[in-house]
Amino acid sequence: MREVVEDLRRTVEEAAERLLALGEGESEARRGGGEEGWSAKETLGHLIDSAANNHGRFVRAQFKDDLVFEGYAQEEWVAAQKYQSASWPQLVALWRLYNLHLAHVMEHARAEELARPRHPHSLQRIAWQLVDEREPATLEYLMRDYVGHLKHHLAQIFAAVARTP
Repeated sequence: MREVVEDLRRTVEEAAERLLALGEGESEARRGGGEEGWSAKETLGHLIDSAANNHGRFVRAQFKDDLVFEGYAQEEWVAAQKYQSASWPQLVALWRLYNLHLAHVMEHARAEELARPRHPHSLQRIAWQLVDEREPATLEYLMRDYVGHLKHHLAQIFAAVARTP
């Protein structure tokens, strides 16, 4: 798990620097419709929402026998919080610090809790890379999946900015 935590920290620090280099206009440019059409601000807002939801999951999972968690309506969360009109430097700072705290939570989770197979779970609905509901899942998988999801959306932001004239 140590490599996942270090990867998260490194990814967050490097991405935060790159994100802060974007101007307000670049951060507000939309790419299309739906989630794929979010601006960098909205995508980063989605990653803040993901951090908030997964923070609770990562902590609660250490004190329960299953991995059953509610999902959340990501489009509605992004729309309700009006990320498009938020300050870009403040969004980046919030995202950075929240993820550094999640790295701390991940680092200090007990190994036996990370590796313990859990059934039932809801990772067939809430994970980025879904897990069959008939198969057990682990907290470590959920944490690794979180980092993969974060990196996926960062790649979207940086690819969209690179394509913008």
